[in-house]
Amino acid sequence: MGESITEGTIINWLVNEGDSFEEGDVLLEVATDKVDNEVPAPAAGKLLEHKFKAQDVVPVGEVIALVEFAEGDVLKKPNTKSTKDEKASSLKPKKQPLKVQQSKPVSSQQSFKVNENLFISPLVDSMARKNHISYEELARISGTGKDGRLRKSDVSNYLESGRPFQFAQAVPEVSGFQVPDLQFDKGKGKIVEMDRMRQMISDHMVFSKHTSPHVTAYVEADMTNMVNWRNKNKADFQKKYGEKLTFTPLFVECVAKAIKDFPMINSSLDGKNIIVKDEVNIGMATALPSGNLIVPVVKNADKMNLNELAAATNILVDKARNNKLKGDDTKGSTFTISNVGTFGSLMGTPIINQPEAAILATGIIKKRAEVMEREDGDTIEIRQMMYLSLSFDHRIVDGYLAGSFLRRIADYMEQFDVKKTI
Repeated sequence: MGESITEGTIINWLVNEGDSFEEGDVLLEVATDKVDNEVPAPAAGKLLEHKFKAQDVVPVGEVIALVEFAEGDVLKKPNTKSTKDEKASSLKPKKQPLKVQQSKPVSSQQSFKVNENLFISPLVDSMARKNHISYEELARISGTGKDGRLRKSDVSNYLESGRPFQFAQAVPEVSGFQVPDLQFDKGKGKIVEMDRMRQMISDHMVFSKHTSPHVTAYVEADMTNMVNWRNKNKADFQKKYGEKLTFTPLFVECVAKAIKDFPMINSSLDGKNIIVKDEVNIGMATALPSGNLIVPVVKNADKMNLNELAAATNILVDKARNNKLKGDDTKGSTFTISNVGTFGSLMGTPIINQPEAAILATGIIKKRAEVMEREDGDTIEIRQMMYLSLSFDHRIVDGYLAGSFLRRIADYMEQFDVKKTI
């Protein structure tokens, strides 16, 4: 189903109980927080029993149906114990136990003791994800299991009590301030329930802000050469290659070049190790028709020429708009670009797409009067200007690297070759 996927929703069964199917026939459709997937039959056979109905949310690794293949092999119901063991193994977090920084208690109304060596079982992890409970909040719940481990009943009781530590913040001992028990008036109005993708986006953004110390740097780029070249060549480009020439492939080309100059920006943090990626895979933050956000990925962008980049970006954007992205289309990004200028924004402060080290936001390209230094004196000219903003993980990237990398992207944009042939 893709990276970080722990469950999926059965959209619809396309083969009913008792019906036969051929190899390659689509048995059902499954939705995840990223994309919808069709599940094909591995061989011809007969569907004996559905274990789940349409719209059921099913954990990864669960048996969803019993089938009989044409050769006579039947997938019998597995032993319950072994299934649970396998499921637990498949959902076992990569890093256990989770270390949580020591904190001091807060007021008596919201006092809690932080579990310094929190062990999260697959079951507790599943309950936490379902109810959008962060690891930080889990660490505040008292565990009644062996060595203070959290049990299912501990989390259930915590939820039933209204999650008293959800917004609690630890206060340093030197401070006399106590977190007040505020009862905010959230107002009245139409209730719009978040869909599954919006919930996952929400969790991912909060997780990113809690995980990475975000710092954002800004530069301004003179896009006049690039804008003029594109305006002059976009009709001929489409006629020659059959592809629209948007600014996206031009931006991706400049970013890929800058990454090759500063490879440390193309990295992720794994514990105390920094993984510098071999591949340059550029993610493009793209709005879906539903208003949600998804990040399709241009693989090996540094090895493509402009017409290849245009074809790749156009295909991915078209798939996103028509809800046809597959799991592989959204996996493996090493750096992400968010074009906030598409919506008219001057600039943005993007949130890092975990587990990457940085993300670039490109603002609107706008004409402005600028002072230009010429050999025969300064002049005031109308130029096409754009702000670039880079949010970076300060655990991995320092200001010098971030600033140099961001400036290099702007340089590649400003020094665009107006004599470039298509």
